Amino acid sequence: MAAVSTRRPAHPGPRIVAISNQKGGEGKTTTAVNLAASLAAAEHRVLLLDMDPQANASSSVGYGRGQVEQGTYELLLGHATLADVIKKTELPALDVVPASADLAGAEVELVGLERPQLMLRGALASLREAGGPTYEYVILDCPPSLGMLTINALVVADSVLIPMQAKYFSLEGLGALQGTIAQVRAALNPNLSVEGILFCMFDPRTNLSQQVVKEVRQHFAGLVYETMIPINVRLSESPSHGKPALLYDIESRGAQAYLELAREVLARAETRA
Repeated sequence: MAAVSTRRPAHPGPRIVAISNQKGGEGKTTTAVNLAASLAAAEHRVLLLDMDPQANASSSVGYGRGQVEQGTYELLLGHATLADVIKKTELPALDVVPASADLAGAEVELVGLERPQLMLRGALASLREAGGPTYEYVILDCPPSLGMLTINALVVADSVLIPMQAKYFSLEGLGALQGTIAQVRAALNPNLSVEGILFCMFDPRTNLSQQVVKEVRQHFAGLVYETMIPINVRLSESPSHGKPALLYDIESRGAQAYLELAREVLARAETRA
C-alpha cells in the first residue's frame, strides 16, 4: 500500500472530516456521532452533517427521518441554505444537519446536474466566509458506498477518518477506500489527506485482530489511532435513545473510548498547527 499524504490544507475555516468506509458495518456512523459529541464536550464547536440516506446519525442525536422537513437533501440540491438546515442538539456546542427523507433520491438527481460532485462544496462555502456559521470541526457521516454523496463529501473534506474492524475483509475495504482517496485527490481535491484509521468493535482476544492491527500499523505508520473502540452494549444502545453515548452513559467503556479518541484527534491537530 502506498504512503498517504498528511499535508495541512492552506485555507481558513473549520477542519472538515469525512467519516468514510465503503464497506458497511465498520462503525462509521457510531464514530461520526460519538466523535462529534466528544469534541463538542471538550468545548469545540462542531457541526455533524448526515450524508447517509439511512439517517442513523440524525436519529442518534434526536432527529428521526419523519421529524426533518429540511436537511442534507435540500442543502445539496440548492433548495435551502446551510443556515436554514442547521439544528441544535442536547450538547450546546454540537449542531447537526440531519438527513431528510428525500436524501434517498439525491444520488439520481445529482447525476443529472452540471458538476454534481461539487454541490456540497458550494453548499458549505459560507463556512469559509466572514460572517458565516463558525465551527472548529465539521464531521460528515458518509454512506457505506462509493456514490455521488460520498464523492461530494470527499471533495469538500480536508481529511478522511477511516473506521474499520480488525477483520480480513475490512482490510480489503481499506484498500478500496485508499484507491478512492487517491483518485479524488488527483482529480478534485489535492489537499485531501487521511485524518487517521480507527479500529472499532475491537476484540483483543483473537489472534486475527492482533494480526490485522499489526499489518495496518506497518502500512500506515503514524496514522492508526492508539485509541481502539471496544465492543460495548451501552454504545449500541444509545442510538435508540436518540443520544450520543456520553449523554446516555458517560461511564461506559464505549463513551470513554470516544472521549479518548477526541483527545487524540485534538493532540494531532496541535502538531499540525
